[in-house]
Amino acid sequence: MIIASLFNLILALVAAPLLAGIINKTKACFAGRSGPSVWQNYYDLFKLFRKGLLYSQTTTLVFRIAPLISLACVLVAAALMPLGHANSLIHFPGDFIVFAYFLGLMRFFTVSGALDTGSSFEGMGASREVTFSALAEPAFFICLGVLAVQTGHYSLSGLFQEMSTELWSQLGPAIVISGVAIFIILLAENCRIPVDDPNTHLELTMIHEVMVLDNSGPDLGFILYASALKMWLYGSLLIGILIPVSDVHPLLNTLISTAALLVIAILVGLVESCMARLKLLHVPQLLLGATALAILALVFALR
Repeated sequence: MIIASLFNLILALVAAPLLAGIINKTKACFAGRSGPSVWQNYYDLFKLFRKGLLYSQTTTLVFRIAPLISLACVLVAAALMPLGHANSLIHFPGDFIVFAYFLGLMRFFTVSGALDTGSSFEGMGASREVTFSALAEPAFFICLGVLAVQTGHYSLSGLFQEMSTELWSQLGPAIVISGVAIFIILLAENCRIPVDDPNTHLELTMIHEVMVLDNSGPDLGFILYASALKMWLYGSLLIGILIPVSDVHPLLNTLISTAALLVIAILVGLVESCMARLKLLHVPQLLLGATALAILALVFALR
């Protein structure tokens, strides 16, 4: 089982940048273009890691260490996230709380690095980032809390292993609604449309991208890789809730879960192809809607 857990972690580390490539390819195909290769993110990362570093004279040590600590935080979160039937490499009761707050610590250092530049532009993006993440957090904890109480497991590994067809027959509506809420959180936490557009450079609409404008070379590579891994983790969370595991070979479960992750990437690309970015004042309404869905899932679970 430890070998399967380690394999899943290595798979996440290797394959995470592929999700953004699939999203971009889906958007290009939807628009009638050939678009970049699905491997383009790997090329970009290799190019960034070969470049030098450039620091502004206004920055301090906080700006320099923020990308490394952010990457370290998401790596720990990856060790807490299971995939398929195998347990996560690190699992214990209440680990989903630790998972959420390691990602929160990642955000804290990303925001701190942006503020350390002394740029009001990056400070604006940092303010938006923490505001939207605070609105997304209640929906996350309500959804996982409901499922944890119903399954009797308070770790992500135990919770996912209880997501069987029998549980679906009992809590089907609550699970589906929780999945929709988690998908909205996935879009918000990964700065995707309709919350943010990772391809834009318009001053009035940028959130995540504006916070990393001063980063260059390997530092920017660490940030982009951490963001890709974060997308993989939220996708793994979503399929862990929605796809009942079976007692077949662990490798087959991993393959099914990986295929489901690729489908989620395609779904994100379709959402971004069919929707425009929301006005900033409407984003809190979307996130509060996710919280309302989580509360509705709670009602269905307790009825």
